[in-house]
Amino acid sequence: MALFSGLSEKLNHIFSKLTKRGRLTELEIKTAMREVRIALLEADVNISVVKDFVSKVSERAVGQEILKSLSPTQQVIKIVNEELIALMGSTNNKLLTGPTQPTVIMMAGLQGAGKTTLVGKLGLHLKKQGKKALLVACDVYRPAAINQLKVVGEKAGCEVFEKGQGDPIKIAKQGVEYAKSFGYDTVIIDTAGRLQIDEALMQELEKIKKEVNPTEILLVVDSMTGQVAVEVADTFNKRLEVTGLVLTKLDGDTRGGATLSMKAVTGKPIKFCSVGEKLGDLEPFYPDRMANRILGMGDVLSLIEKAQEAVTEEEAKKMEKKFRENSFTLDDFLTQFETMNKMGGIKDILSMIPGMGSKFKIKEQDIDESKMLTMKAIIQSMTMQERKNPSIINSSRKIRIANGSGTNVQEVNKVLKQFEQTKLMMKQMKNNKMFRF
Repeated sequence: MALFSGLSEKLNHIFSKLTKRGRLTELEIKTAMREVRIALLEADVNISVVKDFVSKVSERAVGQEILKSLSPTQQVIKIVNEELIALMGSTNNKLLTGPTQPTVIMMAGLQGAGKTTLVGKLGLHLKKQGKKALLVACDVYRPAAINQLKVVGEKAGCEVFEKGQGDPIKIAKQGVEYAKSFGYDTVIIDTAGRLQIDEALMQELEKIKKEVNPTEILLVVDSMTGQVAVEVADTFNKRLEVTGLVLTKLDGDTRGGATLSMKAVTGKPIKFCSVGEKLGDLEPFYPDRMANRILGMGDVLSLIEKAQEAVTEEEAKKMEKKFRENSFTLDDFLTQFETMNKMGGIKDILSMIPGMGSKFKIKEQDIDESKMLTMKAIIQSMTMQERKNPSIINSSRKIRIANGSGTNVQEVNKVLKQFEQTKLMMKQMKNNKMFRF
């Protein structure tokens, strides 16, 4: 997930110019703030939010204690970081638990935002925490919506309660009663969406809310729609009084405007963000971690959490020993590549490590994560000796490996290049003071 890459690059460019100047004047800070304002507007951040944000940063940044400090640029970046965190909600907001079981979570949102899939993702997320969630199918209008929920429910290991295309208000109530009877501690209700907001939709949601009295009303919004998503959230919130927001498609070509505007406009916290198509690609939203990634400061805590899910402690120690003893082989490389895919991909991992994103300019075509099978075929076409010591692979060996794997010499060279890049990257990660194996 290249989170807000455009905005991140622009902000880093602005601050890099400040760094070269050493001591700063008030004029230089104001000039930089004008550029920050333009960058935020181009990222589709709400104009009133931008105005307020730049005003707060400027007011703090031109103080005498900042201008006279030994590292004014670092102080300015620190202020921007703190204000970004405040803008997105300051702290992580966990799901609320109802006074009695089951806790009822009502999901709402427009059609196409990824709501039904999100219900499955949330069910899996709660299951990992030891909870038992029941998914209730109340989207009775959209073709195949119930079947879709059944599919994601099965993948998530969560039971789906459905009564076909009946009355969604009655189905919601029956679902909660079913959960009480069979010991479920959480109910997640998948409500119907529309292509756009209409009165019939809102009235139906209000009736479901009144009938089941949910502890949480989570609004699912498509982050790629920018300010449209903010307007949708504001409208839903005024009618339903939502308790939290979930942003989907943050792994897509999103400029960041919705994420940076949502809390300020609606007053409601972002609780989760969906960062991929897999059911496990749902992350709790941490404003401080997001701000760090936007400013290119990395996100080590999220990386550690991803690593703990993808690799056992025993496997991690084994791999650490291999790097320490310089015995990392092509077989290990393939294993590491599969692990990195589980963690979101190499580009995503690099973005989480402070300073690594700019150090390794890896192009999309150099690390094509969709070609895992090709890479596997190439490595498995090598002898054990070649896998342990790739330096012995000469031109004739490359031709034999290419023929054996059904590829060509160029593809073989690409795998060998990726292997050397990974060894270098791992060495840099090991030496990074903020990251340890």
